[in-house]
Amino acid sequence: MKLLAISPGTGWERGPWAEVLGSGVDAFLIREKRMEAKALLDLIRWCQDLAPGLELWVADRLELALATGCGLHGSEAYPEVPPALVPLSRPLHTESQAPGRLSCQQWLVSPLFQSPGKGAPWGVDRFHRFLDGLPTPCPRILALGGITAGTAGELRHPRLAGLAAIRPFWTGDPRRTVARFREA
Repeated sequence: MKLLAISPGTGWERGPWAEVLGSGVDAFLIREKRMEAKALLDLIRWCQDLAPGLELWVADRLELALATGCGLHGSEAYPEVPPALVPLSRPLHTESQAPGRLSCQQWLVSPLFQSPGKGAPWGVDRFHRFLDGLPTPCPRILALGGITAGTAGELRHPRLAGLAAIRPFWTGDPRRTVARFREA
């Protein structure tokens, strides 16, 4: 199961970031919207130096994704990007968004469970029905939103590639969080 850690959007602190990057996650999404381009570029390069084999994504900054070889995660309001330009990840909040985003490499389907500040959760049954109805091939699918080690096992499905999360990786011990998710 692929695990994607998402930065909390509160700025860069070397200690906590190093712990999450070295925790055993498979991928990392840098979502620091308040950072200026130069500082964000330095952060991306620092992440690449610290965790050279880790799959990195940057949110909403095409120029930085291109400059660093990272994938681009385009948020809901982000303009469309030509599919061959850069590896592309997009959120999926409703089933109706799927046909227009089939050229992406990755979807973050959310929120699966109740999550602060997010809309109504998909829930397990709706999510599984959606996965069952998808065409083949389709993008890599990661579940996001309110997922804990206790609920992760409920989401298992042959079409689900893994989980994405923010809070579980940034509160407590990220290595333990990775182990718990992998056991679920």
